[in-house]
Amino acid sequence: MSTDAAEPLPGSTALVTGASRGFGRSIAAALSEAGANVIGVARDRAQLEDVQAQLGTAFEPVVADAADPTAVARLIDTYRPRTLVLNAGAIPVTQPIQHHTWRTFSRNWEVDVQHVFHWTREALVRPLSPGSVVVALSSGAALGGSPLSGGYAGAKATIRFLTSYAAHEAAREALGIRFTSVLPTLTPTTDLGSAAVTAYANRQGVDIATFLEGLGPALTPERVGKAIVELASDPGHDEDAYLLTAAGLTPVE
Repeated sequence: MSTDAAEPLPGSTALVTGASRGFGRSIAAALSEAGANVIGVARDRAQLEDVQAQLGTAFEPVVADAADPTAVARLIDTYRPRTLVLNAGAIPVTQPIQHHTWRTFSRNWEVDVQHVFHWTREALVRPLSPGSVVVALSSGAALGGSPLSGGYAGAKATIRFLTSYAAHEAAREALGIRFTSVLPTLTPTTDLGSAAVTAYANRQGVDIATFLEGLGPALTPERVGKAIVELASDPGHDEDAYLLTAAGLTPVE
């Protein structure tokens, strides 16, 4: 869904969940550099304060559980973000399916999916203002699976579906809100990706360098931040989902 009501990023409010590390930290930095006032949500106060030390007054840290529906409603009402980036998520346990318990298998459903559900619902129910953009971080695993990560791939696929459903509901109600999901490919440049790369290299019986050669150029957190700014800035980016590689964004059919 495209909208002519999109507002420029400079001076607007952006809210990023999972903003204390990895992709979230780089997304917060990129939005700040683009002129947005960034609200960073995470549970680790020390890490958030470190981000604030880096970004200055353009970044406001908020210590909260992004999967808590009460916190979600309060933060939406308080900040009314023009750009909402749903990045929070749990690092999956990397082991074969037979070694998972239901608790480890379902971890990404309880955290990643639940958090996207609550924020997406509030964005529609409130609703956010026309011209707002909601970007949910899914994963390339949503397309190809992730056999050493329990329910991770299924959870990320569900995030893509949730975002697509929300886009259609926003269009039906003429809310003027864009919803899209981003599916980053596997990269060793985050804690989650590094653990997965090590596990899959071991499974294939190759060293990490050899495994990484097969992946091609690495997607960096900085490239992810740039892609989110592109999506937030340009209402022409109106597809339901985008695959993100080191080369950039590609619509997912």
